Amino acid sequence: MVASGVAARSFPLAAITGHGTLKLALLLAAVDPGLGGVVIAGGRGTGKSVLARGLHALLPPIDVLDLAAPDGAPAGPYLNLNTDPQRPDDWDGAIRSRIKEFGGDPTGADPAALLPTKVIPAPFVQVPLGITEDRLVGSVDVTASLASGQAVFQPGLVAEAHRGVLYVDELNLLDDNITNLLLAAVGSGENRIEREGLSLSHPCRCLLIATYNPEEGAVRDHLLDRFAICLSANQILELEQRVEITQSALAQAESSDAFRAKWQEDTDALATQLLLARQWLPDVQINREQIGYLVQEALRGGVEGHRSELYAVRVARAHAALSGRDQVEADDLQVAVRLVIAPRALQMPPQDPNQQMEPPPPPQGEQPPEEPPEDQNQDDESDNDDPEDDDPEDDSDENQEEETPEDQAPPSIPEEFLLDPEATAIDPDLLLFSAAKSKSGGSGSRAVVFSDS
Repeated sequence: MVASGVAARSFPLAAITGHGTLKLALLLAAVDPGLGGVVIAGGRGTGKSVLARGLHALLPPIDVLDLAAPDGAPAGPYLNLNTDPQRPDDWDGAIRSRIKEFGGDPTGADPAALLPTKVIPAPFVQVPLGITEDRLVGSVDVTASLASGQAVFQPGLVAEAHRGVLYVDELNLLDDNITNLLLAAVGSGENRIEREGLSLSHPCRCLLIATYNPEEGAVRDHLLDRFAICLSANQILELEQRVEITQSALAQAESSDAFRAKWQEDTDALATQLLLARQWLPDVQINREQIGYLVQEALRGGVEGHRSELYAVRVARAHAALSGRDQVEADDLQVAVRLVIAPRALQMPPQDPNQQMEPPPPPQGEQPPEEPPEDQNQDDESDNDDPEDDDPEDDSDENQEEETPEDQAPPSIPEEFLLDPEATAIDPDLLLFSAAKSKSGGSGSRAVVFSDS
């Protein structure tokens, strides 16, 4: 079920009040769709689906091969949907046969040069409750098979969501087998089908967003661990913020066109920033020492397994790209620790409730020079006032102090660890999943970072 016109009906992400951390997490996942997905927990009416659809409205359109027959009729069932013209490795046999019909060479340097393409909106596919395995991963098209005399594959929802958003509402109520199949396909980036005489595969690279209400049941630990970022949509709002939310909802209901026009400039700025970040992401570098910092944080927090540091590396690179940098810096590492490692930590100190995570600033060509410390200015003035101080050692010190901030590389690793292995006190607000498990009779504990207001 590919949603049509979702972008037109969606609430602009920039117009959503609060949820600073959640909006940042969704943007990072959109920069790197292979990051691992985002799961959002929250009560009724907390804007979980609104956030997912607001992010989809920011995604750039995609260029796909136009495989229609010359007379306008469908050219036949194809295994790959939303086929990328720039990735010939993803093409199936039917597509390569179609290339030959257009006079192209499937093995040439530019096999898609003669194929027509078209631009379509990025798909938004919602997985409904009660979905069958055939509808999710695909099955044999009986009608087409009888007509052709051979088994014909009918793609499922994971194929329709390729290069777009795959949205799962009420993750905790989804059948366990369906959930396992979905996560296996999205996690590997490929959907493999071995059934009913079929043995094939097709790409499935999509942004996975899942939501659920903990009051209606918990989500298993191993499922949560398969998502890179797990956050809560519950937020403590002031009176003015709740009034602002109400006014925005009324304005959008009264005239959606006027409301979108009001936020169009901010929406375009976010969409441009996202598009540029996707282009910059392959060039972002992270060094061994920075990876070691993330691994050390995971060890200090008692995190089990290796998914945390793997996800954290991708989050750090995505945050650097979103900030317009080609090298991971300390700020990127701290965001990765807070979003990925901290929720998985078995022990950590209470977080500062006043500390908020805001989206990174728009990328800029040049960074303004940092002001030198006041103590350094005073020392320089005192040195200049003393004409008798001609010691060569002092001269060398002065030369070092005269170095501009641009000549000094910024710190690439945070000076302090965010997680303290000696700390045992944990902020109770971070135990959302643990509280849900205790209500449902489950066991275990997992911290969840709340969305900042």
